[in-house]
Amino acid sequence: MILLQSHSRFLLQTLLNRAQNLEKGVELDHHWVEFDDVRYHIQVSMKNPHLLLLSVSLPTPSSETIFVRGLPFGAFEAIKAAYGNLLQILDPPRDGFNLTLIINLSKLPANQDQKHAFMVKVASIREVVLGAPLRVVLEHLAARTVAPDLDPLVALVHRPNESFFLFPQADKVTVVYPMRFNDSIDIVLATSFLQEFVEARRTAGLHNTPPCSWSLTPPLEIKGVPSDALSANAGFVTFVIFPRHVEGHKLDRTVWNLSTFHAYVSYHVKCSEGFMHTRMRRRVESLIQALDRAKPDVENSKKTSFNRSFKRLGLKDSSTNSIS
Repeated sequence: MILLQSHSRFLLQTLLNRAQNLEKGVELDHHWVEFDDVRYHIQVSMKNPHLLLLSVSLPTPSSETIFVRGLPFGAFEAIKAAYGNLLQILDPPRDGFNLTLIINLSKLPANQDQKHAFMVKVASIREVVLGAPLRVVLEHLAARTVAPDLDPLVALVHRPNESFFLFPQADKVTVVYPMRFNDSIDIVLATSFLQEFVEARRTAGLHNTPPCSWSLTPPLEIKGVPSDALSANAGFVTFVIFPRHVEGHKLDRTVWNLSTFHAYVSYHVKCSEGFMHTRMRRRVESLIQALDRAKPDVENSKKTSFNRSFKRLGLKDSSTNSIS
């Protein structure tokens, strides 16, 4: 199901360009937004050309989601584990952002491979922060335990004012997504796509993937959730994650895929809509061409009728023709 890259391409390219041109001391001030309303701001001043400030704004959390000091629980620990002492967290962050990081580009590893790997990690800050609580739950699943001090049902933000839900147990974690779309066409396409998505798991070779189900009504695991959080117009998708799905290197991929599942579905819905529009345009063009070919050639018909001549037959000629 890997489709979206865990790192921001623009952020990675900006970091690499800056690290390669430290001596130029060019001022930077870039703002941009990526999918699910994650906003970035990268800034470098002429006074401190080696210090790069990276600010990140996360989707607005819903009421049932728990944030600690402006970030999902476990995010601060995940940042320290991922980056160590190579960057600092600015407290408080810049206005309008959930997190601001200070990166000293002059203290990056000298080895080019290590430097590039670190830059990719920094460009993956979205995965590190938003995936932190999911990683905590799944790491305990790999150890076949339940994280302490967790509610029986955990709400995690993944889109503005929208959450998906985890029901952690020692032997499995149930993940439930209320699927919402604004456009009526998107709702129809998403519903069809999700039904096919569930059916695809029965294909040979996919039996080891997490069990998946889709329903129009909320599953039993999220019965106690407020009604506002259950207003899903494209149904509910449920995955059941077992320890085998988070062992070793599988953990990172599982965290990213679950964190971006709604974006994955939205991507395919928009692609399907674009494909159908393209097919319809081609069909209309072919019909127009067929109609153009069916039109009579007015100019040729005029020329034919203009050049046509008639010979008046006399009485003698008429009788001769009739005898013959």
